[in-house]
Amino acid sequence: MNFFANYFKIYPNALFLAPMEEVTNSAFRKICKEMGADFLVSEFVSSEALIRDVQKSFDKMMFDDSERPFGIQIFGHDEKSLVQAALVAEEKHPDFIDINWGCPVKKVVNKGAGAAMLKDIPKMVACTKAVVKAVKLPVTVKTRLGWDMNDRPIVSVAEQLQDAGIQAITIHGRTRSQLYSGVADWSLIGEVKKNPRMKIPVIGNGDINSGEKAVLYKNRYGVDALMIGRAAIGNPWIFKEVKSAFQNIPFEIPTLNERITVSLQHLKNTITSLEERKACMEIRKHYAGYFKGVSHFKKVRMELMKAVSYHEIKEKLCALHR
Repeated sequence: MNFFANYFKIYPNALFLAPMEEVTNSAFRKICKEMGADFLVSEFVSSEALIRDVQKSFDKMMFDDSERPFGIQIFGHDEKSLVQAALVAEEKHPDFIDINWGCPVKKVVNKGAGAAMLKDIPKMVACTKAVVKAVKLPVTVKTRLGWDMNDRPIVSVAEQLQDAGIQAITIHGRTRSQLYSGVADWSLIGEVKKNPRMKIPVIGNGDINSGEKAVLYKNRYGVDALMIGRAAIGNPWIFKEVKSAFQNIPFEIPTLNERITVSLQHLKNTITSLEERKACMEIRKHYAGYFKGVSHFKKVRMELMKAVSYHEIKEKLCALHR
């Protein structure tokens, strides 16, 4: 029984919040869930760090039942450590375990992890198979089209990963060399979905930044679900916008009051797991999104970037009304 295929039959327009380092902590995930995200995934967790008993990595795996269906994403380059990490993650009782074979960041790739595995497909498949065999939970993979524009073997890779036992695959429509530049190429994601050998769900990711585009890409490329990443930073309403588009109902742009309320709730949530000063710093990356289009926000933003307490931030945000 495929956990994801069954879910997508009941909810054909399911949305995932993409795992993003230092963005998709529990505080932000809960906000996105309230806005319509169906599946949540942890920030990526280093298999090597888990084995070394690094507390920060264990903290990343924490979640509560309100976040379900929930997955823990692991990354690494060594089969043994990945299996051990998957077993540790399984003890936290998520709904699935996701393996990151797509992160393009230099510090990850230089260690042979993330998108670096796109240069060694046999090893990628072997590691995936070992994790699938070791755990009882469904295993998924998130990856990219390939290493660069001359090497985009995703159609074949997706087949091999399916044969290794994964229950769903998420494909970001860029190569590693592109990082996050240019435009995501969904044509190859569509080719994976059209491949008659593919039986598992295919989740499309890359450049979904509006309800209109979500509906267009879902229908054009036939994917089973969509994953939204950077467009959600400071804009959890993107999930509500996309859901509205699929239902063909108008999306109401959040008012200034709503933006202030949600951003303060985000900060409150963050303070429950982080020291207040650090929480205030953590949320800074979201301000540009939360208050995009607010003409008089620029000056307040500069002040917010220095604020280190909830009271101070609330005071400055409330000043936007004046």
